[in-house]
Parts: sequence; structure tokens; C-alpha cells
Amino acid sequence: MSVFSTESAQPQTLAQKIVARAAGVDHVAPGEIVTCKINLAMIHDSGGPRRVKPLLERLGVGVWDPDKVVVVSDHYVPAVDQESAGILKLTRDWVRGQAIKSFYDQQGICHVVLPERGHLAPGHFVVGGDSHSPTGGAFGCFMFGVGATDMAGALATGETWLRMPETILINWTGALGDGVSAKDIMLRLCRELGMDGGDYQVVQYAGDTIAALSMTERMTLCNMAAELGGITGLIAPDEVTATHIDKAGGDPGDWAKWRGDDDAPLRARFDFDAGSLGPQVAAPHSPANAGDIADADRDAIDQCYIGACTGAKLDDLQMAARVLRGRTVASTTRLMIAPASTRITAQAAADGTLATLTEAGAILLPSGCGACAGYGAGVLAEGERCMASTARNFKGRMGAKSSFVYLGSPYTVAATAVHGRIADPRPLLAESA
Repeated sequence: MSVFSTESAQPQTLAQKIVARAAGVDHVAPGEIVTCKINLAMIHDSGGPRRVKPLLERLGVGVWDPDKVVVVSDHYVPAVDQESAGILKLTRDWVRGQAIKSFYDQQGICHVVLPERGHLAPGHFVVGGDSHSPTGGAFGCFMFGVGATDMAGALATGETWLRMPETILINWTGALGDGVSAKDIMLRLCRELGMDGGDYQVVQYAGDTIAALSMTERMTLCNMAAELGGITGLIAPDEVTATHIDKAGGDPGDWAKWRGDDDAPLRARFDFDAGSLGPQVAAPHSPANAGDIADADRDAIDQCYIGACTGAKLDDLQMAARVLRGRTVASTTRLMIAPASTRITAQAAADGTLATLTEAGAILLPSGCGACAGYGAGVLAEGERCMASTARNFKGRMGAKSSFVYLGSPYTVAATAVHGRIADPRPLLAESA
């Protein structure tokens, strides 16, 4: 039996090295099916206990290791009806019965809470019960989403199977302009590569543009690898990663060893210039309907929404505050703010960000998935038009099927709220400079 090493006679991508370690081998070739040991499994209230509990009961087993399971209630929070309350109670009861200690009840969205509480580290192999689980790849781990059946198997055994994907490398160079963010990068990629551009591939981001981003902006990139069709997103860890994990109370481990080989085989490579990128807007009903803001329509917007795992982290709220400082939301629209976690709410309160947002007329909502997934406060009525910082704008996702959702960065959402119609944030930022 071989002992795993990150060194191999064959050049490997970062994804191959992580998967090989989880599989207990030195090398995994693209297309090869392997069984991998799991470092961590994450589930939430919507697709978690209420789905996996009956499956595990039929098998007559519990979770393989309660210390390696994280549960987050974020979809049905706070409960707005009896059904929601029942789902949350079932979640709490199951967590207690399984002796799971890492349970974050109404503390924020799972993809934000997980790294916020120090659960992720470079080289880890992680499964999540949600399609935006690739967010974890920003921390140098291989994290992907699975359905309830696969999750039940993972929880019962501590293992799961994987067909090793190829990697596409997306290289960004140059500095982003003021008023342009990681969300704009992703909308541009959705337009250029399409929703299946990374179909079952690892979408790895690299280049000096990426290295200059904060961890929360890197999370946006990996989060929306799902919109490109990727099985996961991935960014090689660096000192920024290690510092962030350390401050969160986690252990970055020997992060420097987690690098792909320079001559590792790639499915494809794409190069982009960040300096030429402007604010992007995706028209209904797909992130791939993106284009430069100059080409976006100027119809009135009924609601602006800054929320979700993609667009309501502290950096996102601060972007919006820069645009809204000293200004007010147009009387013809409403601006909803749902911070991605309760810790972010506290941080935004402490640094004055929340005061700036609410003084401008923003309505503060509880932390959770909320209107992004069509739950709770902020859903749309028939025919309403919304500009959102979320990852998806599929038909009917945020409410009525006849509603229209546009996607943009927090900068763009805030500028739209000021004007009451889709607006470029850069002139407002220049005025405030």
C-alpha cells in the first residue's frame, strides 16, 4: 500500500492532488472513479435532516463522525409559518439526537458560516448539500454539492465516490477598476463561457487579479463556478488564505504545499484582462444573459436586493455603502438588505456600514437565504422587476413567475436603488471621491 504524497511522477493539477490524497493514492487520472474519505460534510435545513433522516433510519445507522458534520439552518429562517417552524424543529431535534456540535441555527448562510467559523482548510475534501458548495474552493479545498441520497451515504460512511474531473484554468491579469468587483468577473465569464462552460470540470482561478482579491471576493468566484456548470471552483491557497483561516479560528495547515504542477494537463485555459472590464448586468432569466452595463435596459426597477451567499458578505455591504453614502433610495423603488450572516451584521453595525445603508432608506432583513431562493421576506409580485446581487435570476426563483430579475454587483445594485433604474455605479463613486 502506498503512502500518499503530493509528489508524483506525473504532473497533477491542484484538484488531482486533493482528490488523490482523499482517495489514498498518489495519482488520480481525469475520468477515473475513486472512493474518497471526507474531511467534512455540510448540510442545511432545506436539503438536510428532513431529507437524510428517513434514509439513514432505513439503513439503521447514524452519522459516521458527529465532529465532522456541520449543520446550518439558513433557508427557512426565521420561520414565517407552521411548516417552516416544523422543518426547523426537525433539524434541531435531529442534530441533538446525532450529537452534532457544529450546529449554526439561524446564524447565517451555510456557505458563509462554514469558513467564517474556521471549518475549511487547504487540501480538504468536503461535500455539501447545496449547489453553491463550490464556495469552499476559495480556501484551497475540493468542495462540491451532492443530493440527499449521496449525502446520506456520505454521512453514514464518511466516504463518497467521485469521477475525477478535468480542470479549466481561468487566468485574470491587471487591476479591476473602481466600481468593478468579483461579481462582474463572474457575469462576464457566464456570458463568455455559458452556463455549461465548465461542465463537470474544476473551474480554477489564477492570475495577479485573483491574488489581489480579498477572501470574500474569492468566495464569490468559487461560489458562481456552479453557474458555469463546474463541479467546483478552486483557488490555490496563499498567505491571504492562511491569515483568513487563522483569524477564523481554523488551522490552515501546511497550505503552501497545495499547488498544481506547472505542466499539469488542463482541459482548457482562458485569459482575461481585468483592466478592460466594466460593470456587468445579467438580464432575465439567466446569468449568461450578461453584458456591459452600457447596453442594459433602463426600465424602472421595483426592488433592489443585496443578499445571498454570493452578494451580502461584509465586502459587498461596504461596496453598497460607498455608493449610498449621503444619498437616498429613489421613491419609486425599495432596497432590501439581507446580510449573509449575523456576524456580518454585527461587523457592519460596528463599522458604520449598516447606518449608511439604513439612513439611505434600505430595509434590513434577517440573515438567511431569503428571497434569493424564494423564501420569506422580499419575494417579488407578478410583473415586478428586481436588480439583485444574487447568483441566479431564473424565472420564478425570487417569487412570481412573471417577475424579472437582473443581476449585478453590490455597487450596481446600490446605484440602481439611487436612480430607480439600472445605473452605472462609477459616476456616483467619482462624485463621492
